[in-house]
Amino acid sequence: MPDKLADLFSRVVDHAIGARDSAASRPHRPELDYAQMLARFDAPTPEAGAAGADVIADLIEKATPGLAAMTGPRFFGWVIGGSHPVGVAADWLTSAWGQNAANAIATPAASAVEEISARWLLDILDLPREASVGFVSGATIATFTCLAAARSEVLRRAGWDPEADGVFGAPEVTVVIGEDAHSTVFQALKYLGFGDTRLSRVAVDDQGRIVASEFRRALRDARGPKIAIAQAGHIISGAFDPLAEIASASQEAGAWLHIDGAFGLWARAASDRAHLAEGIELADSWATDGHKWLQTPYDCGYAIVRDAAAHRRAMGMTASYLPTVNDRNPSDLTPELSRRARGFATWAMIRALGRKGIAEMVSRHCAQAQRLADKLAAEPGVEIVHDVVLNMVAARFGTDLDEDTADRLTRAAIERIQAKGDCFVGGATWRGRQLIRASVINYGTTDADIDKSAAAILDGWRAAVQAGE
Repeated sequence: MPDKLADLFSRVVDHAIGARDSAASRPHRPELDYAQMLARFDAPTPEAGAAGADVIADLIEKATPGLAAMTGPRFFGWVIGGSHPVGVAADWLTSAWGQNAANAIATPAASAVEEISARWLLDILDLPREASVGFVSGATIATFTCLAAARSEVLRRAGWDPEADGVFGAPEVTVVIGEDAHSTVFQALKYLGFGDTRLSRVAVDDQGRIVASEFRRALRDARGPKIAIAQAGHIISGAFDPLAEIASASQEAGAWLHIDGAFGLWARAASDRAHLAEGIELADSWATDGHKWLQTPYDCGYAIVRDAAAHRRAMGMTASYLPTVNDRNPSDLTPELSRRARGFATWAMIRALGRKGIAEMVSRHCAQAQRLADKLAAEPGVEIVHDVVLNMVAARFGTDLDEDTADRLTRAAIERIQAKGDCFVGGATWRGRQLIRASVINYGTTDADIDKSAAAILDGWRAAVQAGE
């Protein structure tokens, strides 16, 4: 058994080393598409088992052509970090240890590491130290968790106990939100029963920021319990809502203020970007991801709630078979009972980078985003649509062409860029027009990677124009 186990795990280690060593040099896109991958995996249901080492070898052989180089230094398609090797190693241990991080009695180490990691996170992000932190799968569920606490608390203040009486017949809660909020926030609200058409949507400016005067007016006009939602880091422009003004308006209206800070909250860690998030500490809850700027592997986000009691009221669960203790039970702060011990990778990444390393990385990526924007903007007919305040670059191509032609050629350029694979960028629309969008957030990205990517993007655009696609 030990020899077989060593063989099984060593195969994975050897492959992982090779995959990481080649990430920068291989194309940053998958070699095969979904239909081709479906054909590779398609087979009848296995009737008998197979040797573990053979199964892993087969999995590696089949899956590899369908994997993007998301850990590569020129992958800018979405706002996702590079899964730093230290975090991956800690995550491997997490899987090998097989700890169900439900409560402190079952796995004291998992609970303790979350407690310490939470304290470190609050310190690095300079948020209220009394806040509680739930370790969830990502910012979507972090937002859901925070807004569940918000709904519970604002209803409780209005004399309604949602944990006991549910929400049928409860006072109506007004949710005030910017019309450019991220789609995952609207999804979390849907999970919580806030219908899309019942939200109070507020206008935004040309950078996607909430117009503070309109936000204040919407809160002032609302009656009954109120939840306000603001954004730290627009998904296209990187812009921050006017958080200090929004916080002031929320306090005046007695509203719970939640911040979607999936990646922008990390600006608090860097002295040259912290001003973007001024006033964010006045909110009541915050959602952010570890698998973005902290570079943990996926399945790692943080639901941060100032009122720890409200957090536990909304999320806590009890059963006769579950121990009741005064120590930290991770499941009291998340929607999950059975889950992996996410705190180990978080602890490892904070230890590996430290406060200074996180700050340096955030600052470096923001400077690299500006570098990329400058190189693209030097091309005739290319416009950087927004101020580059963080790590996001959104470029409009073909400003000297009619809009429909420019949009068509931009989409063709994206296909060319992705197909060649020197870098990976995505597309987005802004006010009905097609953009090329890049997010600089991988720990391994260098200035040379930025220069190579800028050249690849411009080559793809010129080729699309020349071909008249």
